[in-house]
Amino acid sequence: MIRIAITNPNTTAAMTEGIARAARAAAAPDVEILAGQSRHGPDAIEGPFDGALAVPGMLSAMRRAQEAGAQAHVIACFDDTGLDAARAYLEGPVIGIGEAAMHVAALLGHRFAIVTTLTRSVPVLRDNATRYGFADRCANVLASDIPVLALHDPASGACDAISDHIRAAKAGGAEAIVLGCAGMADFARALEAEHGLPVVEGVGAAIGLASTLARQGAQTSRLGVWARPTRGHLVA
Repeated sequence: MIRIAITNPNTTAAMTEGIARAARAAAAPDVEILAGQSRHGPDAIEGPFDGALAVPGMLSAMRRAQEAGAQAHVIACFDDTGLDAARAYLEGPVIGIGEAAMHVAALLGHRFAIVTTLTRSVPVLRDNATRYGFADRCANVLASDIPVLALHDPASGACDAISDHIRAAKAGGAEAIVLGCAGMADFARALEAEHGLPVVEGVGAAIGLASTLARQGAQTSRLGVWARPTRGHLVA
């Protein structure tokens, strides 16, 4: 049995439950999902300020999962909050759902667009796409301006707003769509059927990649930026 940990960097239990459902739906029969969340930090990550506050609690949660036998880790925030720190700190591969979703989308369409939550997240995601080598493949990053914790409130109209942005992205040349929030995972298949193009959600993409790496016994390079920290004991 392969154990993959997926950690929600925020403190909202309902969101963690939804992430766990999506992860287990994507996992192969021989993959056990260890779902957890931060015990302290923001209740949602909606930009760089929240992301910075989330990292210590997230690293602690991921360390607990490692002690429970996780062979690979997934960070369930599309901003890939704390990804470099986690790769340096933990044993086994660490996958961010944002990076994973962009890789998968680039395999399914020559150009993809990202539909995310709030406008303040757009620069973060554009910077990440450039860093990951997808600047020329990412046609656009569009914000629905639906807060993370409102995504599943019927009154928010989130699915309709996301659908409208997908329609615009498709008209602008996107051949695949990436849903830019872990909380959007439940919408993917319906939106794919509605719009007739691949819609990638990062939780499933990351679970698949993490499982492949764990099967191979792959390890993060300890040369350069992901070298082991010398003060890891400071994480409570």
